[in-house]
Amino acid sequence: MPAWTRSALLPLLLLGLAACGGGAGTTETAETPPPTAAADCDPANTATFSECGTVLLGLTDADGDFLSYTVDVVSLTLETANGRIVETLPRRSRIDFTEYVDLTELLSVATVPPATYVAGAITLDYSDAEIVVEENGAAKEAVVVDESGTPLAENTLDIRLDERKRLVVTRGRPAFLQLDFDLEASHRVDLSADPALAVAETFIVAEISPVDEKTLRVRGPVLSVDTAAMNYTVAVRPFHLRDGDFGRVTVDTTESTTFEIDGVEYEGSAGIEALAAANEANPDERLPSVALGNLDVDERQFTAERVLAGSSVPGTDLDTVIGSVIARSGTSLTIRGATLVPREQRAYFRDDVLVEIGDATQVFKDGARDVALSIGDISVGQRITVRGELATDDTGTATPMLDATEGTARLHLTRVSGLLNDVMPGEVSASLMNINRRPVELFDFAGTGMSPAEDADPANYQIATAELSIDTFASGEAFVAKGFPTAFGTAAPDFDARTLIDFTEVRSKLGIGWGEAGTAAPFLSIATDGLVLDNQNADIGDRKFIKQGPVLIDLTELPSGTTLVPPETGRTLYSIKSSDSIRLYSDFAEFVADLGQSLDGATLARSMHAHGHYDANSNVFTASKIGVFLLDE
Repeated sequence: MPAWTRSALLPLLLLGLAACGGGAGTTETAETPPPTAAADCDPANTATFSECGTVLLGLTDADGDFLSYTVDVVSLTLETANGRIVETLPRRSRIDFTEYVDLTELLSVATVPPATYVAGAITLDYSDAEIVVEENGAAKEAVVVDESGTPLAENTLDIRLDERKRLVVTRGRPAFLQLDFDLEASHRVDLSADPALAVAETFIVAEISPVDEKTLRVRGPVLSVDTAAMNYTVAVRPFHLRDGDFGRVTVDTTESTTFEIDGVEYEGSAGIEALAAANEANPDERLPSVALGNLDVDERQFTAERVLAGSSVPGTDLDTVIGSVIARSGTSLTIRGATLVPREQRAYFRDDVLVEIGDATQVFKDGARDVALSIGDISVGQRITVRGELATDDTGTATPMLDATEGTARLHLTRVSGLLNDVMPGEVSASLMNINRRPVELFDFAGTGMSPAEDADPANYQIATAELSIDTFASGEAFVAKGFPTAFGTAAPDFDARTLIDFTEVRSKLGIGWGEAGTAAPFLSIATDGLVLDNQNADIGDRKFIKQGPVLIDLTELPSGTTLVPPETGRTLYSIKSSDSIRLYSDFAEFVADLGQSLDGATLARSMHAHGHYDANSNVFTASKIGVFLLDE
C-alpha cells in the first residue's frame, strides 16, 4: 500500500462529529438487546452493530508560540452518563498539534453505543515527543514538564462537557463534539532554560457546537466513488499515518470543487469522474486522498472545496516539504518552519530545509485552476508544499535538502500581518510584522523586485487589494491579509490580497498570569454585564498581553481595567479549571456566578486566557471564549 498522508498541526483543539448512522431510533427486543459496550459495536458483532451510532472525532488548535508539538495520542475515550467507558481510537496516532491553527483534522469515525456522553479522557505519550518553541525568531528544543519540573511521560487529561450541551449519540442521528487543547493557554514556557521548559497546565475543552469554525480536512484511501451523487467514501486515516482504519466518512463535492489527481487538475463533475477512474485503475491498491472543505454542523454534512488524490497527496510517491519560503536565490529556495513527510519514514519537523526547483517543476496554486504557472511564481513569503526527492539526513542535525527539479510545488494562501501605512484605491502599504506567523525579520526579500531598488521592503510593503473594500481601513491600524506574494522578480506590488481584515475584525487573544502563587483578587468587579480586570494587580507576571493580530498590548500600561464582555450573538464557551476538574459554561451569567463564588478570598487565580475582539478605544474585550485557571486551596 502506498504511503500517502501529510498533516499540519499547533496550540490544540480536538473536534468530534457524528457520522451517518442510518435508520430509526434503537429498538430494544428480547432477541436483540441494545448495545451497551464497545464490543457490541464491533462490525463482527452483527447482532448489535446495526443498532450503534457513530461519532466523528477531529483535531484543531489555537495560535501559539510552539513551532512543533508532536506527541503520540494513545487513547481517546468517552464516558456515558451512567459511567460506561468507550474507546474511540483503533490505534495510537502521532500528532503535531501546531499544524492545526487554521484547520481541523478528522481523527476518527468511531462506532459507539447510543447514549448520552458526559465526559471522556485523552492520553498523550511524551516519551518520543518533538517539542520546539520559538526564541527571537529561532527554533529551540523544549521539554514538557509538570509543575514539579518532572518531564512528562504518559499524561491523561480529563474531558468535560457543558452540562447543558451533552453529546447525545443515537442510531441514525449524527452527533458532534469538539475538543479544544489550547497550547499557548495551557503551557508556561521558560526560554531561559536549555532546552526550554514548557510547564504544562494542559486541559481539554469540549464543545458540541464549536465557537471557532475552521476548514475541515479529511484524509484516507478511497473506498468507493458515486459519480451520480458526486460524492465518495474514504477509510479515515488521519495525519501522516500510512496504515490503519479509523472508520468511514462520505465526502460530498460540488461543481465548484477543485481536484488535483496524479498531477492533473479538474473541477466539478469532471473531477469526480476522474477520481472514479483513478480509483478503478488499481483495484488492489486503495487510492490515497485528502479533502479540505466545510462541515455543515446542523446537517453533519462535509463538502469538499479541494481534493487531492493519487500521487498528488503529499508523501505518496515523492518526499514532501511544507513551509514558508524565507529566501530565494535563482532556483534555490530556503523553506522555514518545515514539516517533512518522507515516503519511507514518519513525518518530522525541521526549521530550515533547502529546496532546488527547475523548469520541469510543476507549479499549482490553490484557487487558480487553468492558470499558466511556473517556478517564477514562487517568491519570498510564499506558503508552499513541495514534492521531490529528499536527501538522506542520517544525523538529524544537517539541513535537509529536497530536489524538486522533477517534482511539484503547490502555492497556498499566505498570511501577512502588521500595521497599515497608507490606504489608497486598490492598494495599501504596510509595515509588516509577521508572515505566516513568523517574524518578518527572518525573510530575505533580495530578488523579489525588478531591480534591487524595487525589492519588497517590509517597512513599506505594497499590497494590491483589487476590488476588496478598504473604506474602513486607516493608517496606523493593525491588519491581517491573506493572498499570494507576487511573482519573484516582479515587485511591486509585493502581495496580491484575496482578503483583508482590519483591526476591528482581527481576532484578538488575551493572556494574563499571576505567578505560581496566584492572586486572590484578579478582578476589580465580577458581574453578569462583564468582568473588569485589575490591570495593576501586583501579582501580575510576564504573561500580561492582548495580542491583536500582530500587535502586543501590555495590559499593565493601559489607563484602566480591561472589561471582558460576552458577544451579543454567536457561540460562546467559558471554563473554570483547577488541578483536578474543569467546569464549562455556554452562558456568561452562569460562568461569572461560579467564578465569583469560587474566588472567595481563599481560592487563588493562576492565569486567564480569552479569545475574541478587542476595542482599544473603549478598552473592552468581547470574548467568545474565556478560561480561568484556579489554584486549589
